[in-house]
Amino acid sequence: MDRAEKKEAVASLNGVFSKTSVVVVAHYSGLTVAQMQKLRAQMRDAGATVQVAKNRLVKIALDGTDVASIGALMKGPTLIAYSDDPVAAPKAAVAFAKENEKFVILGGAMGATALNPDGVKSLATMPSLDELRAKLVGLIQAPATKLAQLSTAPAAKLARVFGAYANRDAA
Repeated sequence: MDRAEKKEAVASLNGVFSKTSVVVVAHYSGLTVAQMQKLRAQMRDAGATVQVAKNRLVKIALDGTDVASIGALMKGPTLIAYSDDPVAAPKAAVAFAKENEKFVILGGAMGATALNPDGVKSLATMPSLDELRAKLVGLIQAPATKLAQLSTAPAAKLARVFGAYANRDAA
């Protein structure tokens, strides 16, 4: 890598760290190429991105960003996983770590908050942004459904009472 490529890589990483809401750092030593491809595919499906970069360049790119706390984790063969959705990258990383013992989550950052491995795992258990939106829509729609049921219930009850009287007289 020459100097121009390094500057471009640092600028690209700095842009990523400035825009994303969550970054996960993990060791990937011992993973095969097929396992790395599987990890990348799982991350892509979850809406996250995996990137392997030189630790020194990552540390330079971290200067002046909210996620600068992950600089201390950048030792050895590390990769970074990031996403705009605060839950996507941690969820995919934890799921992959369960399947592959050589994939070790070191920690991460969510905004200015540093996360240890347990923090990343607890973040992974939270519902995603889409799931939360679905729950919210369900909660908003529920009162309208209840109101519609209440407004039709008295008429239905009256009809059943009249039907019962009519059947009683006929018998």
